[in-house]
Amino acid sequence: MHNESPARVLVVDDDPTVAEVVSGYLGRAGFAVDRAAGGTAALELAAAVRPDLVLLDLMLPGMDGLEVCRRLRAEGPVPVIMLTARGDEEDRVLGLETGADDYVTKPFSPRELVLRAEAVLRRARSRADTPTPVPALRAAGIVLDSVARQATKDGAALALTLREFDLLAFLLRHPGRAYGREELMHKVWGWEFGDLSTVTVHVRRLRAKIEDDPARPRFIRTVWGVGYRFDADASAEAGGEGGFDAAAGTAGAARGGEAGTDA
Repeated sequence: MHNESPARVLVVDDDPTVAEVVSGYLGRAGFAVDRAAGGTAALELAAAVRPDLVLLDLMLPGMDGLEVCRRLRAEGPVPVIMLTARGDEEDRVLGLETGADDYVTKPFSPRELVLRAEAVLRRARSRADTPTPVPALRAAGIVLDSVARQATKDGAALALTLREFDLLAFLLRHPGRAYGREELMHKVWGWEFGDLSTVTVHVRRLRAKIEDDPARPRFIRTVWGVGYRFDADASAEAGGEGGFDAAAGTAGAARGGEAGTDA
């Protein structure tokens, strides 16, 4: 019977206690673990022994985690989970837009971190096993090419980040259907855990790029108490949706009360 070699995880954290605890849990879960205390050492180790997954602290001395993530991704696709002590949602989103597949805010449960690592690896393997090209999507003057990872609106290129592109592609594939933030988090990015306010931030940023008036969105509409819906045949009347996001507030209260405004 063929036995697959264990997945190799690179843990990058300058706190030896955190690195030791995380490595211990991962090792007991069956992973092969390498450790690095800084960005340069992490890049050298990753070049020598390509990891299947990287757990990367955002606040590293010298070269920070964002730059390490950029350089890792420049060498080829590798899943990254960002470890961060920062609580601001914009900082978390920045890490995701740099290429991280998930993030965990310190202090965290090592057991939960192992579960997230397993989930990220499953998604990465699923993507590699089923590379299915998707035809170009067209709606409301938007043309999105999933193969080339390019999007335009009325002929003008849209400067979309990785997460914004995936969210727009999903909405274009499912017009007229309302999705809650937790459902979007799971269906768009495959997350089983996470802060739902991250979805709110991505919707707000995407609106700023595709709507004529982001404060009165015509295409990505808020469905009060539910979530968001893409209207491919939107009328000029926007319904005054620029205020408090009741859908986000309801869901956020259920997941720790981190709601906010969705301008």
